[in-house]
Formats: sequence, structure tokens, C-alpha cells
Amino acid sequence: MHIHDYQQYDATGLAELIRRQEVSQAEVFDAAMNAIEALNPSLHAVVRTRFEKAKHECDQVSENSVFAGVPTLSKDLLMALAGEPLAFGSSSLSAWCPKEDSLLIQRVREAGLVLVGQTATPELGLMGITEPKAFPHPQNPWREGYSPGGSSGGAAAAVASGMVPIALAGDGGGSIRIPASYCGLFGFKPSRGRVPLAPAHGEVWQGAVVEHAITRSVRDSAALLEQINGMAPSGPYPVPRETGYVDALSASSKPLRIAVSLGNFLSYGLDTQLSADVKIAVEKAAKALADMGHEVEWCEPPVDGDALADSYLTLYLGHLAADLQWVSQQTSMPVQRLAIEPSTRAVGRLGAKLSARDYELAKRYWHVAGEQMSQFHQRYDVLVMPVAADTAPKIGELYPSAARERLMSLLAIPGLPSLALKAGMLKRLAVDALSRTPFTQLANLTGQPAMSVPFHIAANGLPVGVQVVGRLGEDKQLLQLAADMERHGDWQCPAYQQALGS
Repeated sequence: MHIHDYQQYDATGLAELIRRQEVSQAEVFDAAMNAIEALNPSLHAVVRTRFEKAKHECDQVSENSVFAGVPTLSKDLLMALAGEPLAFGSSSLSAWCPKEDSLLIQRVREAGLVLVGQTATPELGLMGITEPKAFPHPQNPWREGYSPGGSSGGAAAAVASGMVPIALAGDGGGSIRIPASYCGLFGFKPSRGRVPLAPAHGEVWQGAVVEHAITRSVRDSAALLEQINGMAPSGPYPVPRETGYVDALSASSKPLRIAVSLGNFLSYGLDTQLSADVKIAVEKAAKALADMGHEVEWCEPPVDGDALADSYLTLYLGHLAADLQWVSQQTSMPVQRLAIEPSTRAVGRLGAKLSARDYELAKRYWHVAGEQMSQFHQRYDVLVMPVAADTAPKIGELYPSAARERLMSLLAIPGLPSLALKAGMLKRLAVDALSRTPFTQLANLTGQPAMSVPFHIAANGLPVGVQVVGRLGEDKQLLQLAADMERHGDWQCPAYQQALGS
């Protein structure tokens, strides 16, 4: 199977070819391996491959399984493969190997996907760009020198370039939706607790993190979620396994009440500048949804964006401090000697000075936002708004400068982290971290399902995704709406060759 032919299909399409014996599992596997070997030296989406092990695993996959041996990639963060490196994008964990597979990986294999490697992520998944110092920076396949976003940037670059048709990804503050938007792909974040993080974790970032995938088609996303959803025996969320995600795509969505917003309620106070193309994309989506028979109304949810950003960043700091202690335990290396990036170290020092009271107060706001959105959804079924304020940034544009890193190093001075927090350092961090992407954290804090749909190509030739947020637990309804939008004709998820500019 030639690379060009392989790249014409999504994962479901490749599985159908295998089941009809039009191609063999081995031919599909070889095409994926050849695509990775040809494209990754310039795109740097994959940080390590496991072709030999994957080839053996592929031989054991039933052609009657859902994905029938189609290749995929996991993320170099949280997604544990027993006895194999998992660096979390950091030099500090370069030699660390988990002892057992994560439940997600077990379910992915049972679904018939074959893991051929692991994709790039920023250090500890902390940024909306993927520029770790420990690994080469992945390139956006749409344009050299531009970022695929983060933290699932490697996954998005791999799918957009045609290395694999589907790649596993995680989302703690937009890390599936942002890369999907920047790379012209479909990115779905399930409801909180829908996909387990066991056995290593009950929850990550207080439940804000959910794992799933970045895909080229809605049907691939739905088919995967059908196989991986459902609580682990250890909890912590009583979310039983559901079926019917794929079946829901075949029926048109009933007329919905849809709210549309440019996200001003979330970006106020963060110096966010919304590009003209993002506005066009949201307006285009609103018109398309109205043409599809839905009731569309421009409306701002009653959520305090400043409070939401402060809450998110407060827990972000606290969790990073705890994560660095975990890394220290795993590597038997004191926190102060860990091989981590200056910005990671600085944020960790701030987090170590947070009081339990401030942490708890920040967490309580999650419920406030959840209740506000619950009330909002009594009137509206879904909310449409931007994913990001602009198209993909240039690589290096959003990473802390050398001068900023030197300033951060001053936080090593005893007493200065506490003074920095009191002096408003948290607000400065919010502006630095969220000004370009203030629209995605809401769904993580409230637990709602949300997705990025590829709905526009900007004047500069880069893609723009539109975010759609649904009611908590209404994942099927959201996927059904996505399938309708995909069929409507405004979908801007091009062939891989177009994304590569050929």
C-alpha cells in the first residue's frame, strides 16, 4: 500500500479495507511506518517509535476488531506502556518507565489499534504550544515554522501530516481542541470521568484532564470513544460504560437551541485580541447551524472570566508543585536538582507557596462555574465560540524569552515566591498563559464535553477551528451535531496532501 493511498483514509476506512481483504494489516502497518520515517525527520511529531514491538502486536490483532490493526500513536504523557519510556516531555523523566499499561492503552489495544510510537508534548503538558527543551519541536504540517499547538501538538502534527489517521491525545485546558484548531482536524474532549486514567491516577488536575484523541473524521472519534469510555473499578467518578456513540451519527440531530459567542466573557482582562478570521469562522458556523434548522442566538454565558482564569491558574500552580514532588520520588532526585525547564521550575516554586486555603477557594469556583453553565443550558443545548484567538503561532512566539527565564530564576531567592504571589504574579501568569487561548478552560473546569470543528481557512492559509460546548454528559448529542456539521459541506478538514501544500 503506497503512502499516498494510505493517507486517503481515516481509521474506520482503513479498517473496512482490511476486513474486506482489499489490503492486509501488514500493508497498512508498513505504509504507516514509511509515512513516519519519511515525514517525522522534518515535522518532529513523534519522539520515539516502537515498530518492532508494534509489528508483533499487529500480528495478534483480529481483523474483526473495530479498528482491525490500524496504526496509531500515544502521547508521551500519562499514557503508560509497561516497561517503555514515558518522559512527559521532560529530561527529568528521560529514563523513567511505568510498570504497567494504563487502562486507556489496554482498551485501545482491545479496540484493534496498534501503537507504533509516542508523540511530542510540552514539558509535563503545561503549555498550549509544544516546544520542550528535551525534544525537537514539532512543526505544523500546514506551514513550516509554525506551531501545531499543545499540549497534544505532536498528535495533531502526526494526524495532519498523514503519519497516522488517529492519534491519542489529552485535554486539561484545551490540549485536544487547540491543536485540532491549529491543524485543521477534529478534536473532541469527552465529559469529565468519561475516560479513566487508572491505574496510575484516579484524576489529574482535579478531574480537568480527560484523554481521548485527535482525528480526521467524526466517526473515528465516536468509534474510539465507544471502546474506551466507562469508569475504572477504582473510580473516582461513577460514569458507567455507554454504547451508541457510532449509531448516533447516522441520525440527524434534532433542532437545537444554540448560543453563539465571541468569548468576550472569558477573554476580558487578558489582553486577548480576536483575529478577523476567528470572528468569520464563528459567524460562518452560526450561519451554517441556522441553515441546518437550529435556533441560533448570540448570547454570553453568565460566567466571570477573570475568576475562572484565576481559579484555573491557582490549581495549575498547586498541581505542578505536587507533580514535581512526584517526579522527584520517581527519579530519586531532589526537586531543586531536577532537569526541568526554567519556566517549569519557576511555576513550581510559586505553587509550593500556595496555601491550602487559596487552593480550596480556587477549586470551589469550579462548582460556581458549573452551576452557572447548568443554568445556561436550561435555555441552550450547546454553546458555540472560538477555540483560540488566532491561527497557529510561529514556533518560539509564545515560549518564555531568555530574559523572562532569567527573571523567573530570581524565584529561587528565599521568600520571593510568596512576595510574587502577593504582588499579583498569578494575574501576570494568566495573561501570559491564556491571552491567546482563554476559551477552552471553561469546559475542563465544568466537566462539559467540548470539541473543535475545522470550519474555516484563514486569509493566511492556516486553519481555524470553532469550539462547540455541550451539556455535561451529553457527549452523544455533541458528536451527532458534529456529524451533521461534517455532512453540511462547510467542513474544512482537507486531504493530507492539501494540508502539506502539495
